[in-house]
Amino acid sequence: MKICIDVRCLSEGRRTGVEEYIEGLLKSLFEIDSKNEYILFLNSWKEPDDDFSWIKKYSNVKIKKLKIPNKILNFSFWYFNWPKIDVICGGADIVFLPNIIFAGISSRAKLILTVHDLSYERYPQYFSWKRRLWHSFVNAKKICQKAQKIIAISDSTQKDIIELYQIPERKIEKIYSATGEKFRMIDRNDPKLVKTKEKYYLPYKFILFLGTIEPRKNVIGLIEAFEEFQEKAEIEKNNQLKKYSLVIAGSRGWLNEKIFFKIKNSKFSSKIKLINFVDEEDKEYIYNLASIFVFPSFFEGFGFPPLEAMKCGVPVIVSSNSSLPEVVGEGAVLVDSERISDIAVAMKEILTDKKFRECLIKKGLIRANYFNWEKTARQTLAFFYKRIF
Repeated sequence: MKICIDVRCLSEGRRTGVEEYIEGLLKSLFEIDSKNEYILFLNSWKEPDDDFSWIKKYSNVKIKKLKIPNKILNFSFWYFNWPKIDVICGGADIVFLPNIIFAGISSRAKLILTVHDLSYERYPQYFSWKRRLWHSFVNAKKICQKAQKIIAISDSTQKDIIELYQIPERKIEKIYSATGEKFRMIDRNDPKLVKTKEKYYLPYKFILFLGTIEPRKNVIGLIEAFEEFQEKAEIEKNNQLKKYSLVIAGSRGWLNEKIFFKIKNSKFSSKIKLINFVDEEDKEYIYNLASIFVFPSFFEGFGFPPLEAMKCGVPVIVSSNSSLPEVVGEGAVLVDSERISDIAVAMKEILTDKKFRECLIKKGLIRANYFNWEKTARQTLAFFYKRIF
């Protein structure tokens, strides 16, 4: 079987959940499958930001690269439905789109699509007008209707596809994403912990948020919860809790001006540390240095950061909405993302109740280890065979 996989988003050098999914899935897929032929479709006017040298060890994997400005190629896909990706790759039985993107596929190939979330349908107010326009042009509903089969990365996403796009349930398979093996509990004597702390000027004790800094992640709500947490610590004269800072780390998304204004004008701004970008190799060390990980997002299709933190032995607080409850299970504290006081109380409870904290860490480790890329890859490969032939 010849499978063409669209990996264009990896050439952009971003590290959102989509990129984590594609790279994690493909590396495991190529490890377990040496029989099928894989062609990775790539387009980049400049040299790709991502390093693809890792595929050289797989004799059944090749790259087909175009060098066309993305705007021109996307316009051609949108307006002319051309060129055909499977034809460019020399013919294919399956074209696999691991994310929703402009694409042209001939009728000779079967289209399988992964849908990560429909947040832009549920919460368009959290997206800039440019992003809303992009989603309008790409027409996710039409792509879902065109696809022979769809992978949904959670029950929540599957339900949204059925409800919002009226796609038959028989056409969709739920296959969970996973987290990398690098996320683990690190020995406290590991010298890189100190180096990472110094590299990012991290405070001694801190509460961590790591994710895209944008309204959908409810960063302002987190800041307000931290303010309430600190105010109560001052009233109660709890010097131990007063020592905690808030670290907000991640790349900048859209509509984030109010977030940065909130940080600057917070009563506790001196205790809020902003890190605009975290090197991929440093993530697991930052998780291990944190006392709590808080992820009060309004909506997630899966939610990689909470699982990564749980795998690193960090107690986690997440929102009780969308896919997050099904993903974290009993391994995290669930809070209403709209109730600031609940988030603040959860922070205090974890930091003051040692038994509760230790129990939460243990449950988090058990739950996080349920997800792994080999399992995801095997289910995906089985889906290719089961649903197409």
